Amino acid sequence: MKSQFLETGQIVNTHGVHGEVKVVPWADCPEYLKQFHTFYLEDKPLKALSVRVDKRNVLIRFEGVNTVEEAMKLKGKPLSVARADASLPKGRYFLADLMGLAVVDAATGDTLGEVEDILTPPAHNVYVVGGGKKRYMIPAVPAFVAETNIEGGYIKVNLIEGLETDV
Repeated sequence: MKSQFLETGQIVNTHGVHGEVKVVPWADCPEYLKQFHTFYLEDKPLKALSVRVDKRNVLIRFEGVNTVEEAMKLKGKPLSVARADASLPKGRYFLADLMGLAVVDAATGDTLGEVEDILTPPAHNVYVVGGGKKRYMIPAVPAFVAETNIEGGYIKVNLIEGLETDV
């Protein structure tokens, strides 16, 4: 079952003297977080007074957080948004929704395992698939990912030699 919240980043530090926090975003683009007016910390809503991008990070000022000391209490905590407030273009998926999906060989129909982790290097994501007899590192690009079906609970992939790794 999908959670009503999506983790979108982690508060890693304070910024300035007026309670602003620095967030490392867990999104393809830090600008994605600028569209939200309410964030959630441990399922409690925090109204954003300002959201701005600084290099690859996001700086957020929350209502009721006015000092460095108050902001410091938030350091290290994951930040979420309501799933109902978030949307993606067709063909894009939230990483949280891909975790745990069964991964099936498109050619044979064999289940290879499930998505255990998703690596996010600059070029493209890589699905780490395990739980079966072998472990696979599958680039999340159309040449390898034949079908993603969140509702059906699976990803069909085209395998080639070299995607297997030692367990």
